[in-house]
Amino acid sequence: MTGPAWEYDGYRPQEERLRESLCTLGNGYFATRGALPECAADDVHYPGTYAAGCYNRLTSEIAGRRVENEDMVNLPNWLPLRLRPEGGDWLTPDTAPVTEHHQVLHLDPGLLERRTGYGLPGGGTLHVRQLRLVHMADPHLAALRTELTVEGRAVGLEAEAALDGRVTNSGVARYRELDGRHLTRLHTGTAAPGTVWLRCRTRTSEISFGLAHRLTADAPVIHANEAHRAVQRVHLRLVPGRTVTVDKTVALHTSRDPAIGDPRHAAVERVDAAPGFDALRESHAAAWEQLWRRCALEVPGEAGSILRLHLFHVLQTLSPHTADLDVGVPARGLHGEAYRGHVFWDELFVLPYLNLHLPEVSHALLRYRHRRLDAARHAARERGRRGALYPWQSGSDGREETQELHLNPRSGRWLPDHSHLQHHVGSAVAYNVWQYCEATGDTEFLHGEGAEMLLHIARFWADSACYDPALRRHRIRGVVGPDEYHDAYPGARTPGLDDNAYTNVTAAWVLTRALELLNALPEPRRRELTDGIGLEQDEPARWDEISRTLHVPYHDGVISQFEGYGDLAELDWAAYRERYEDIRRLDRILEAEGDTVNRYKASKQADVLMLGYLFSAPELRSLFARLGYHLDDRTWAATVDHYLHRTSHGSTLSGLVHGWILARARRADAWAFVQEALRGDIADLQGGTTGEGIHLGAMAGTLDLVQRGLTGLEPRAGVLSLDPVPLPELSSYGFPFRYHGHWGVHLRLRSGLLEIDVPASDRSPIGVRLWDEVIPVVPGETARLVLPE
Repeated sequence: MTGPAWEYDGYRPQEERLRESLCTLGNGYFATRGALPECAADDVHYPGTYAAGCYNRLTSEIAGRRVENEDMVNLPNWLPLRLRPEGGDWLTPDTAPVTEHHQVLHLDPGLLERRTGYGLPGGGTLHVRQLRLVHMADPHLAALRTELTVEGRAVGLEAEAALDGRVTNSGVARYRELDGRHLTRLHTGTAAPGTVWLRCRTRTSEISFGLAHRLTADAPVIHANEAHRAVQRVHLRLVPGRTVTVDKTVALHTSRDPAIGDPRHAAVERVDAAPGFDALRESHAAAWEQLWRRCALEVPGEAGSILRLHLFHVLQTLSPHTADLDVGVPARGLHGEAYRGHVFWDELFVLPYLNLHLPEVSHALLRYRHRRLDAARHAARERGRRGALYPWQSGSDGREETQELHLNPRSGRWLPDHSHLQHHVGSAVAYNVWQYCEATGDTEFLHGEGAEMLLHIARFWADSACYDPALRRHRIRGVVGPDEYHDAYPGARTPGLDDNAYTNVTAAWVLTRALELLNALPEPRRRELTDGIGLEQDEPARWDEISRTLHVPYHDGVISQFEGYGDLAELDWAAYRERYEDIRRLDRILEAEGDTVNRYKASKQADVLMLGYLFSAPELRSLFARLGYHLDDRTWAATVDHYLHRTSHGSTLSGLVHGWILARARRADAWAFVQEALRGDIADLQGGTTGEGIHLGAMAGTLDLVQRGLTGLEPRAGVLSLDPVPLPELSSYGFPFRYHGHWGVHLRLRSGLLEIDVPASDRSPIGVRLWDEVIPVVPGETARLVLPE
């Protein structure tokens, strides 16, 4: 095979969980970790399969409390295919001699290849080559081809293929005290000819699953079903010099699928109608080829290889098939069970990339939020406020899914979790609505579901703001910012902080955009909306006042993360680095010592600096000016420098945001953080977390770093603005994108020359703003712009 690939050589049990995450295959409907088919879940291997949006809620007894959690469900394992020589034991790399082991993730065709040599009892070697796919054209299909060759002597071999329902959610060690038995009512059976099936459902959400598989080999297939496993076996005779092939084709359906009756029946029908492996592989590769054409990012060198891998995993989680589903952006992809498969604010880092490539997917992800608007309004009412309060962690129905307790693995203690106070997630939803509509020109969505979300979020911020006569400003109290380390004041009995700068500035932005939208709406639609939400006559004027008077705290000439931040103690960073080396999770270190990070000027990740990630320098200055503050380059540079020296980077998003900011503020220091963002998952920089699922926001964010961060590309008011920043290590790149109905617009930067190619069509020219000049680019033409050195 040719094309970019991700390769692992040798069998290393300590790396297996990481490889399984990074070798996950998926299609936006479901995904399966890159586990070896002959290995069951244990301390080394974890063969998880997850269907997008399929959750189940269970209650566990923890630390003397009953705690409820909703999890993305680990589905019956479709991978099992194990081998044993006659009279011998089942072969696994943990129990049998391994003469070679090689794993290759082929990105372009979306295939996982493995080659393993097993030393056989009595002499000889069995060579196993497998090709695996999770079909990108038909999202309900997957297939596994196994090619067997013996060297040295003839051997009889038994192959057993199964659908295994004996699975639990146990892929994250710190969750194992929680109940992870989500599946019940397992049944297996046989459907002639040559197909077995398994059906089950979740215990409380009552989602039904049907799986079926067909085994194809040059020998009779025997059915041997068990209570919780649908099993087929085949006896093979291998002679040196001849390769024997066994193909396993699998279908998966859930009761959430449209246009089916029973999931089991649908799975059996689909697998029976599925073509052979070669035809499946061909149509699968064709679907991937179309995706690459729409989404490819052309960057040379090692950075380009990593970006290709990141894009591969983004597309496996959020593909065109996602547009038909009621799902959000799972923070850890469909790659593992960390964060229980919940939806956080990561769409803030994902949608800007998708908007310009797969806008129909962005639209679907925003509709996930709109369908849960009533739940967000209910959450606001419970706090005595109007509007909509979106949850920090969302799952099936939009209620707050943030855990009440979390385990510190260093101390072994279960601690209260206050991250539900990250109300800024509502601003992220509003920002995504606005960005999607700017990139696509979808005024129908903006004036419909988008307007409803934006106005309700603005209303929540207006009701959250209280006037402080002493400051003569409005304040938002009792929240937690993106930093996450700080969730209370030192010694405080109640959680929450006042006037988190990121929260207040983004709230002001939401209120400003909501007013702008109200004024731009056609009068009949504006009346419908205001009547529908019961908007009172004086509310817009109050929104305008609050958008100009929200308090932004300062200390020592820099923007404070929150009111009182400047009074916190300085941490001895050098001493902690010397004692612990890796201090990314400083909060856990301090808690285990009996201390708390709340006492110190120490952040987990960018908080104030997130403002420079969301807003261009002119827009950020304008926002502060509206609030009555002067934000000049000197103050912003000092703010960047202040937090740069006080951040532990305990989140994969932190390196991304710092790299983005520094590319414009301190270019010489940017590349180190860009590298950290690129390597976050492939090198597992967070210390074991990638094995629990990749970090989707960070992966998508690195793509957007090239797409928007380095180009300054900003769709605004019907014009594409560009403000390229030369980063020597990423000085050549190109990518296609969609913009306002133009398909395949292509931007390239190389040798100081910026090219924008607009394919021929009957659409209007694209206005491209480079600094202060707007250049119309007519469809069928290429604009070439020479950049100053």
